[in-house]
Amino acid sequence: MKTREFLPRKPAPEAPPGADRLWVVSELYYPEQSATGYYMTRIAEGLASELHVRVLCGQPTYSARGVRAPVDEIRNGVHIHRCSSTTLDKNRLLKRSINLLTLSVAVVVQSLIRFRRGDRVLVVTNPPSLPFLVSLACKWRGAECVLLIHDVFPDALVATGILKTRSFLVRSLRWLNGLLYRSVSHIVVIGRDMQELVRERLPVNSAPPISVIPNWADADFIVPLPRADNPFLRRWGIEGKFVVQSSGNMARSSAIETMAGAAELLRGDTAFHFVFIGSGVKKPWLEKFVRERDLSCVDIVSPRPRDLLCDLLNAADIALLGVVAGMRGVSVPSRLYNILAAGKPVVAIAEPGSEVARVVLEESIGWVVDPGDTHRLAGVLAEARSRPDLLRPMGERARAAAEQSYRYGHSLELFRSIFTRRADGDAV
Repeated sequence: MKTREFLPRKPAPEAPPGADRLWVVSELYYPEQSATGYYMTRIAEGLASELHVRVLCGQPTYSARGVRAPVDEIRNGVHIHRCSSTTLDKNRLLKRSINLLTLSVAVVVQSLIRFRRGDRVLVVTNPPSLPFLVSLACKWRGAECVLLIHDVFPDALVATGILKTRSFLVRSLRWLNGLLYRSVSHIVVIGRDMQELVRERLPVNSAPPISVIPNWADADFIVPLPRADNPFLRRWGIEGKFVVQSSGNMARSSAIETMAGAAELLRGDTAFHFVFIGSGVKKPWLEKFVRERDLSCVDIVSPRPRDLLCDLLNAADIALLGVVAGMRGVSVPSRLYNILAAGKPVVAIAEPGSEVARVVLEESIGWVVDPGDTHRLAGVLAEARSRPDLLRPMGERARAAAEQSYRYGHSLELFRSIFTRRADGDAV
Protein backbone atom coordinates (compact mmCIF):
# COMPACT_ATOMS: atom_id res chain seq x y z
CA MET A 1 0.00 0.00 0.00
CA LYS A 2 1.33 3.43 -0.97
CA THR A 3 2.10 5.65 2.02
CA ARG A 4 0.49 9.07 1.95
CA GLU A 5 2.27 12.12 3.23
CA PHE A 6 0.00 14.81 4.63
CA LEU A 7 0.95 18.46 4.23
CA PRO A 8 0.03 20.95 6.96
CA ARG A 9 -3.20 22.81 6.34
CA LYS A 10 -3.63 26.55 6.28
CA PRO A 11 -7.20 27.49 5.39
CA ALA A 12 -7.87 29.90 2.54
CA PRO A 13 -10.11 32.87 3.36
CA GLU A 14 -12.68 34.13 0.91
CA ALA A 15 -11.99 37.16 -1.26
CA PRO A 16 -13.65 40.38 -0.12
CA PRO A 17 -16.77 41.38 -2.09
CA GLY A 18 -15.87 43.11 -5.36
CA ALA A 19 -12.25 41.89 -5.31
CA ASP A 20 -10.55 41.52 -8.68
CA ARG A 21 -10.31 37.71 -8.85
CA LEU A 22 -8.26 35.47 -11.12
CA TRP A 23 -8.83 31.72 -11.08
CA VAL A 24 -6.06 29.38 -12.23
CA VAL A 25 -7.42 25.95 -13.16
CA SER A 26 -5.02 23.06 -13.65
CA GLU A 27 -4.83 19.35 -12.91
CA LEU A 28 -1.34 19.88 -11.44
CA TYR A 29 -0.26 22.46 -8.88
CA TYR A 30 1.98 22.62 -5.79
CA PRO A 31 3.17 20.31 -4.24
CA GLU A 32 3.34 18.75 -7.70
CA GLN A 33 6.74 19.66 -9.19
CA SER A 34 6.34 18.18 -12.66
CA ALA A 35 6.59 20.75 -15.43
CA THR A 36 2.94 21.80 -15.53
CA GLY A 37 2.66 21.87 -11.74
CA TYR A 38 5.80 23.97 -11.40
CA TYR A 39 4.90 26.49 -14.09
CA MET A 40 1.28 26.94 -13.03
CA THR A 41 2.39 27.46 -9.44
CA ARG A 42 4.91 30.14 -10.42
CA ILE A 43 2.39 31.92 -12.66
CA ALA A 44 -0.27 32.01 -9.94
CA GLU A 45 2.13 33.14 -7.22
CA GLY A 46 3.70 35.77 -9.46
CA LEU A 47 0.31 37.30 -10.28
CA ALA A 48 -0.85 37.22 -6.65
CA SER A 49 0.96 40.48 -5.88
CA GLU A 50 -1.65 42.38 -7.92
CA LEU A 51 -4.68 40.09 -8.13
CA HIS A 52 -6.67 37.95 -5.76
CA VAL A 53 -5.55 34.60 -7.21
CA ARG A 54 -7.40 31.38 -6.50
CA VAL A 55 -6.57 27.91 -7.80
CA LEU A 56 -8.70 24.89 -8.63
CA CYS A 57 -6.55 21.77 -8.99
CA GLY A 58 -6.31 18.10 -8.08
CA GLN A 59 -4.26 16.09 -5.65
CA PRO A 60 -0.75 15.17 -6.89
CA THR A 61 -0.60 12.36 -9.46
CA TYR A 62 2.89 12.81 -10.96
CA SER A 63 6.17 13.42 -9.12
CA ALA A 64 4.42 14.05 -5.77
CA ARG A 65 1.91 11.22 -6.06
CA GLY A 66 1.24 9.84 -2.60
CA VAL A 67 1.30 13.25 -0.94
CA ARG A 68 -2.09 14.19 0.47
CA ALA A 69 -2.31 17.97 0.34
CA PRO A 70 -5.00 19.93 2.22
CA VAL A 71 -8.26 20.53 0.43
CA ASP A 72 -8.09 24.27 1.18
CA GLU A 73 -5.02 26.32 2.01
CA ILE A 74 -3.25 29.58 1.29
CA ARG A 75 0.35 29.57 0.03
CA ASN A 76 2.41 32.59 -1.05
CA GLY A 77 -0.71 34.69 -1.38
CA VAL A 78 -2.60 32.15 -3.49
CA HIS A 79 -5.82 30.54 -2.26
CA ILE A 80 -5.83 26.87 -3.28
CA HIS A 81 -8.78 24.49 -3.47
CA ARG A 82 -7.89 20.89 -4.33
CA CYS A 83 -10.76 18.92 -5.80
CA SER A 84 -11.49 15.34 -4.82
CA SER A 85 -10.51 12.90 -7.58
CA THR A 86 -8.71 9.62 -8.09
CA THR A 87 -4.89 9.55 -8.01
CA LEU A 88 -4.18 6.29 -9.85
CA ASP A 89 -0.93 5.52 -11.68
CA LYS A 90 -0.84 8.02 -14.57
CA ASN A 91 1.47 5.77 -16.63
CA ARG A 92 -1.42 3.32 -17.14
CA LEU A 93 -3.69 4.68 -19.86
CA LEU A 94 -6.93 3.36 -18.33
CA LYS A 95 -6.03 4.58 -14.84
CA ARG A 96 -4.98 7.99 -16.17
CA SER A 97 -8.27 8.23 -18.04
CA ILE A 98 -10.12 7.56 -14.79
CA ASN A 99 -8.08 10.29 -13.09
CA LEU A 100 -8.95 12.76 -15.84
CA LEU A 101 -12.63 11.91 -15.75
CA THR A 102 -13.00 12.22 -11.99
CA LEU A 103 -10.95 15.42 -11.84
CA SER A 104 -12.86 17.03 -14.71
CA VAL A 105 -16.20 16.34 -13.05
CA ALA A 106 -14.96 17.63 -9.69
CA VAL A 107 -13.49 20.80 -11.18
CA VAL A 108 -16.56 21.72 -13.21
CA VAL A 109 -18.78 21.29 -10.14
CA GLN A 110 -16.49 23.54 -8.11
CA SER A 111 -16.33 26.04 -10.99
CA LEU A 112 -20.11 26.35 -11.09
CA ILE A 113 -20.18 26.84 -7.33
CA ARG A 114 -17.27 29.26 -6.99
CA PHE A 115 -16.99 31.36 -10.17
CA ARG A 116 -18.87 34.64 -10.23
CA ARG A 117 -19.58 37.33 -12.79
CA GLY A 118 -16.52 39.42 -13.64
CA ASP A 119 -13.98 36.76 -12.58
CA ARG A 120 -11.16 35.93 -14.97
CA VAL A 121 -10.13 32.31 -15.42
CA LEU A 122 -6.85 30.89 -16.76
CA VAL A 123 -7.30 27.22 -17.65
CA VAL A 124 -4.53 24.98 -18.97
CA THR A 125 -4.93 22.07 -21.39
CA ASN A 126 -3.93 19.46 -18.79
CA PRO A 127 -6.07 17.40 -18.80
CA PRO A 128 -7.44 18.05 -22.31
CA SER A 129 -11.07 17.72 -21.20
CA LEU A 130 -10.71 20.46 -18.61
CA PRO A 131 -10.85 23.59 -20.84
CA PHE A 132 -14.11 22.50 -22.49
CA LEU A 133 -15.89 22.12 -19.17
CA VAL A 134 -14.34 25.20 -17.57
CA SER A 135 -15.19 27.40 -20.56
CA LEU A 136 -18.83 26.28 -20.27
CA ALA A 137 -18.79 27.06 -16.55
CA CYS A 138 -17.38 30.51 -17.37
CA LYS A 139 -20.20 31.15 -19.83
CA TRP A 140 -22.79 30.04 -17.28
CA ARG A 141 -21.32 32.15 -14.46
CA GLY A 142 -20.39 35.22 -16.52
CA ALA A 143 -16.60 34.84 -16.11
CA GLU A 144 -13.94 35.57 -18.72
CA CYS A 145 -11.95 32.54 -19.90
CA VAL A 146 -8.32 32.57 -21.06
CA LEU A 147 -6.91 29.34 -22.48
CA LEU A 148 -3.28 28.33 -21.88
CA ILE A 149 -2.24 25.62 -24.35
CA HIS A 150 0.61 23.39 -23.19
CA ASP A 151 -0.31 20.55 -25.55
CA VAL A 152 -2.56 20.56 -28.61
CA PHE A 153 -5.08 17.74 -28.53
CA PRO A 154 -5.90 15.46 -30.26
CA ASP A 155 -2.73 16.07 -32.28
CA ALA A 156 -0.56 14.80 -29.43
CA LEU A 157 -2.49 11.53 -29.46
CA VAL A 158 -2.07 11.24 -33.23
CA ALA A 159 1.69 11.85 -33.06
CA THR A 160 2.11 9.15 -30.42
CA GLY A 161 0.06 6.60 -32.36
CA ILE A 162 -2.90 6.42 -29.99
CA LEU A 163 -5.35 7.82 -32.57
CA LYS A 164 -5.42 7.80 -36.38
CA THR A 165 -5.25 11.10 -38.27
CA ARG A 166 -8.37 10.54 -40.37
CA SER A 167 -10.46 8.86 -37.68
CA PHE A 168 -13.91 10.18 -36.88
CA LEU A 169 -12.83 10.82 -33.29
CA VAL A 170 -9.88 12.99 -34.33
CA ARG A 171 -11.97 15.00 -36.79
CA SER A 172 -14.65 15.47 -34.14
CA LEU A 173 -12.16 16.58 -31.49
CA ARG A 174 -10.58 19.09 -33.86
CA TRP A 175 -14.00 20.51 -34.62
CA LEU A 176 -14.70 20.80 -30.88
CA ASN A 177 -11.32 22.46 -30.37
CA GLY A 178 -12.27 25.05 -32.97
CA LEU A 179 -15.40 25.82 -30.94
CA LEU A 180 -13.33 26.05 -27.75
CA TYR A 181 -10.76 28.38 -29.31
CA ARG A 182 -13.49 30.72 -30.56
CA SER A 183 -15.28 30.72 -27.20
CA VAL A 184 -12.42 32.09 -25.07
CA SER A 185 -11.34 35.71 -24.81
CA HIS A 186 -7.61 35.06 -25.24
CA ILE A 187 -5.32 32.14 -26.11
CA VAL A 188 -1.81 31.74 -24.74
CA VAL A 189 0.61 29.29 -26.38
CA ILE A 190 4.17 28.37 -25.38
CA GLY A 191 5.78 28.30 -28.82
CA ARG A 192 5.69 30.03 -32.18
CA ASP A 193 5.00 26.76 -33.98
CA MET A 194 2.02 26.23 -31.69
CA GLN A 195 0.72 29.70 -32.50
CA GLU A 196 0.90 28.86 -36.21
CA LEU A 197 -0.94 25.57 -35.73
CA VAL A 198 -3.72 27.12 -33.65
CA ARG A 199 -4.16 29.95 -36.16
CA GLU A 200 -4.62 27.36 -38.92
CA ARG A 201 -7.58 25.95 -36.99
CA LEU A 202 -9.36 29.30 -36.68
CA PRO A 203 -11.13 31.53 -39.19
CA VAL A 204 -9.40 34.91 -39.35
CA ASN A 205 -12.53 36.95 -38.63
CA SER A 206 -13.44 35.10 -35.41
CA ALA A 207 -10.08 34.31 -33.84
CA PRO A 208 -9.30 35.62 -30.34
CA PRO A 209 -5.86 37.15 -29.69
CA ILE A 210 -3.12 34.49 -29.53
CA SER A 211 -0.06 35.37 -27.43
CA VAL A 212 3.21 33.44 -27.32
CA ILE A 213 4.49 33.24 -23.74
CA PRO A 214 7.34 30.73 -23.51
CA ASN A 215 8.16 28.77 -20.41
CA TRP A 216 11.28 29.99 -18.68
CA ALA A 217 14.60 28.93 -17.23
CA ASP A 218 15.09 28.86 -13.47
CA ALA A 219 18.31 30.78 -14.08
CA ASP A 220 18.81 31.94 -10.47
CA PHE A 221 18.88 28.38 -9.16
CA ILE A 222 20.34 26.52 -12.15
CA VAL A 223 23.76 27.85 -13.11
CA PRO A 224 26.79 26.39 -14.91
CA LEU A 225 29.09 24.57 -12.48
CA PRO A 226 32.60 23.11 -12.88
CA ARG A 227 32.55 19.54 -14.13
CA ALA A 228 35.26 18.44 -11.68
CA ASP A 229 33.03 19.21 -8.68
CA ASN A 230 29.95 17.30 -9.88
CA PRO A 231 28.74 14.78 -7.27
CA PHE A 232 26.75 12.69 -9.75
CA LEU A 233 29.72 12.07 -12.02
CA ARG A 234 31.68 10.80 -9.03
CA ARG A 235 28.77 8.69 -7.76
CA TRP A 236 28.23 7.08 -11.15
CA GLY A 237 31.96 6.61 -11.76
CA ILE A 238 31.97 8.36 -15.12
CA GLU A 239 34.19 11.38 -14.46
CA GLY A 240 36.40 10.54 -17.44
CA LYS A 241 33.57 9.93 -19.94
CA PHE A 242 31.87 12.17 -22.47
CA VAL A 243 28.41 12.26 -20.90
CA VAL A 244 25.32 12.48 -23.10
CA GLN A 245 22.26 13.17 -20.97
CA SER A 246 18.51 12.97 -21.51
CA SER A 247 16.54 14.30 -18.56
CA GLY A 248 12.76 14.42 -18.23
CA ASN A 249 9.55 12.47 -18.59
CA MET A 250 9.89 9.39 -20.81
CA ALA A 251 6.45 9.97 -22.28
CA ARG A 252 4.96 8.52 -25.44
CA SER A 253 6.01 11.69 -27.25
CA SER A 254 9.67 11.38 -26.24
CA ALA A 255 12.18 10.25 -28.90
CA ILE A 256 13.69 7.64 -26.57
CA GLU A 257 14.04 5.11 -29.39
CA THR A 258 16.22 7.44 -31.46
CA MET A 259 18.45 8.22 -28.47
CA ALA A 260 18.81 4.56 -27.48
CA GLY A 261 19.61 3.61 -31.06
CA ALA A 262 22.43 6.16 -31.16
CA ALA A 263 23.81 4.76 -27.89
CA GLU A 264 23.89 1.31 -29.48
CA LEU A 265 25.69 2.61 -32.57
CA LEU A 266 28.32 4.31 -30.37
CA ARG A 267 28.82 1.40 -27.97
CA GLY A 268 32.24 0.66 -29.48
CA ASP A 269 33.58 4.09 -28.51
CA THR A 270 34.39 3.75 -24.82
CA ALA A 271 34.64 7.53 -24.42
CA PHE A 272 30.84 7.85 -24.48
CA HIS A 273 28.42 7.33 -21.62
CA PHE A 274 24.66 7.92 -21.89
CA VAL A 275 22.53 8.83 -18.87
CA PHE A 276 18.72 8.75 -19.09
CA ILE A 277 17.03 10.44 -16.12
CA GLY A 278 13.31 10.20 -15.56
CA SER A 279 10.29 7.95 -15.56
CA GLY A 280 7.28 7.41 -17.76
CA VAL A 281 5.55 4.98 -20.04
CA LYS A 282 8.64 4.41 -22.23
CA LYS A 283 10.99 3.64 -19.36
CA PRO A 284 10.26 -0.13 -19.32
CA TRP A 285 10.97 -0.26 -23.07
CA LEU A 286 14.29 1.53 -22.56
CA GLU A 287 15.29 -0.77 -19.69
CA LYS A 288 14.53 -3.83 -21.82
CA PHE A 289 16.43 -2.40 -24.82
CA VAL A 290 19.53 -1.70 -22.71
CA ARG A 291 19.37 -5.09 -20.99
CA GLU A 292 18.90 -7.13 -24.17
CA ARG A 293 21.76 -5.36 -25.97
CA ASP A 294 24.00 -5.32 -22.91
CA LEU A 295 24.68 -1.59 -23.25
CA SER A 296 27.12 -0.93 -20.43
CA CYS A 297 27.52 2.60 -21.79
CA VAL A 298 23.97 3.47 -20.64
CA ASP A 299 22.65 4.29 -17.16
CA ILE A 300 18.95 4.76 -16.44
CA VAL A 301 18.37 6.91 -13.37
CA SER A 302 15.14 7.57 -11.49
CA PRO A 303 13.93 11.18 -11.19
CA ARG A 304 15.62 13.28 -8.54
CA PRO A 305 14.10 16.11 -6.44
CA ARG A 306 14.08 19.56 -8.00
CA ASP A 307 16.65 20.82 -5.47
CA LEU A 308 19.21 18.48 -7.11
CA LEU A 309 18.39 19.60 -10.64
CA CYS A 310 21.33 22.01 -10.94
CA ASP A 311 23.94 19.33 -10.19
CA LEU A 312 22.04 16.83 -12.30
CA LEU A 313 21.99 19.00 -15.44
CA ASN A 314 25.64 19.91 -14.92
CA ALA A 315 26.54 16.20 -15.03
CA ALA A 316 26.36 16.39 -18.84
CA ASP A 317 28.74 17.39 -21.58
CA ILE A 318 25.85 17.62 -24.01
CA ALA A 319 22.07 17.34 -23.57
CA LEU A 320 19.62 15.40 -25.71
CA LEU A 321 16.11 16.77 -26.12
CA GLY A 322 13.81 14.89 -28.44
CA VAL A 323 10.22 14.28 -29.50
CA VAL A 324 8.69 11.93 -32.04
CA ALA A 325 7.66 13.02 -35.52
CA GLY A 326 4.38 14.90 -35.73
CA MET A 327 4.93 17.01 -32.61
CA ARG A 328 5.73 20.31 -34.34
CA GLY A 329 3.28 22.86 -33.01
CA VAL A 330 1.79 20.32 -30.60
CA SER A 331 4.05 20.72 -27.56
CA VAL A 332 7.30 22.36 -26.42
CA PRO A 333 9.55 20.39 -24.00
CA SER A 334 9.92 22.74 -21.05
CA ARG A 335 13.21 21.19 -19.89
CA LEU A 336 14.90 22.99 -22.80
CA TYR A 337 15.07 26.20 -20.78
CA ASN A 338 16.78 24.73 -17.72
CA ILE A 339 19.30 23.04 -20.01
CA LEU A 340 20.06 26.52 -21.32
CA ALA A 341 20.42 27.81 -17.77
CA ALA A 342 23.00 25.10 -17.02
CA GLY A 343 24.99 26.29 -20.05
CA LYS A 344 24.82 23.01 -21.96
CA PRO A 345 24.95 22.47 -25.73
CA VAL A 346 21.84 20.76 -27.07
CA VAL A 347 21.08 18.16 -29.68
CA ALA A 348 17.40 18.62 -30.51
CA ILE A 349 15.62 15.65 -32.05
CA ALA A 350 12.80 17.61 -33.59
CA GLU A 351 11.20 18.60 -36.86
CA PRO A 352 12.39 21.74 -38.69
CA GLY A 353 10.32 24.76 -37.73
CA SER A 354 9.45 23.45 -34.27
CA GLU A 355 10.06 25.80 -31.36
CA VAL A 356 12.91 23.66 -30.00
CA ALA A 357 14.63 23.53 -33.39
CA ARG A 358 14.21 27.30 -33.82
CA VAL A 359 15.73 28.09 -30.43
CA VAL A 360 18.72 25.78 -30.99
CA LEU A 361 19.47 27.26 -34.42
CA GLU A 362 18.69 30.90 -33.56
CA GLU A 363 20.91 30.85 -30.49
CA SER A 364 23.62 28.68 -32.14
CA ILE A 365 23.71 26.30 -29.21
CA GLY A 366 23.79 22.89 -30.87
CA TRP A 367 22.40 20.64 -33.59
CA VAL A 368 18.97 19.60 -34.90
CA VAL A 369 18.32 16.00 -35.96
CA ASP A 370 15.15 14.62 -37.54
CA PRO A 371 13.16 12.23 -35.31
CA GLY A 372 14.09 8.64 -36.08
CA ASP A 373 17.43 9.47 -37.73
CA THR A 374 19.58 7.36 -35.41
CA HIS A 375 22.69 7.38 -37.62
CA ARG A 376 22.63 11.16 -37.96
CA LEU A 377 22.32 11.51 -34.18
CA ALA A 378 25.28 9.20 -33.61
CA GLY A 379 27.33 11.20 -36.12
CA VAL A 380 26.46 14.51 -34.46
CA LEU A 381 27.46 13.18 -31.05
CA ALA A 382 30.76 11.91 -32.43
CA GLU A 383 31.40 15.35 -33.95
CA ALA A 384 30.49 17.07 -30.67
CA ARG A 385 32.90 14.93 -28.65
CA SER A 386 35.74 15.70 -31.06
CA ARG A 387 35.10 19.48 -31.03
CA PRO A 388 35.43 20.93 -27.51
CA ASP A 389 36.21 24.21 -29.23
CA LEU A 390 32.60 24.23 -30.48
CA LEU A 391 30.97 23.06 -27.26
CA ARG A 392 32.40 25.74 -24.97
CA PRO A 393 30.99 28.75 -26.85
CA MET A 394 27.72 26.90 -27.42
CA GLY A 395 27.37 26.46 -23.67
CA GLU A 396 28.14 30.13 -23.08
CA ARG A 397 25.52 31.18 -25.64
CA ALA A 398 22.99 28.81 -24.04
CA ARG A 399 23.45 30.47 -20.67
CA ALA A 400 23.20 33.93 -22.22
CA ALA A 401 19.91 32.95 -23.91
CA ALA A 402 18.50 31.78 -20.57
CA GLU A 403 19.43 35.06 -18.91
CA GLN A 404 18.32 37.37 -21.70
CA SER A 405 15.40 35.72 -23.51
CA TYR A 406 13.85 33.07 -21.27
CA ARG A 407 13.50 34.68 -17.85
CA TYR A 408 10.69 34.13 -15.38
CA GLY A 409 10.14 37.88 -15.00
CA HIS A 410 9.68 38.34 -18.74
CA SER A 411 7.08 35.57 -19.06
CA LEU A 412 5.28 36.74 -15.93
CA GLU A 413 5.06 40.28 -17.27
CA LEU A 414 3.39 38.95 -20.43
CA PHE A 415 0.80 37.13 -18.33
CA ARG A 416 0.33 40.24 -16.21
CA SER A 417 -0.36 42.29 -19.34
CA ILE A 418 -3.30 40.01 -20.14
CA PHE A 419 -4.87 39.97 -16.69
CA THR A 420 -4.10 43.37 -15.19
CA ARG A 421 -6.67 46.01 -16.03
CA ARG A 422 -6.60 49.75 -15.90
CA ALA A 423 -9.01 51.53 -13.63
CA ASP A 424 -11.38 51.97 -16.58
CA GLY A 425 -11.68 48.17 -16.90
CA ASP A 426 -9.78 47.75 -20.15
CA ALA A 427 -6.99 45.19 -20.41
CA VAL A 428 -3.51 46.63 -20.28
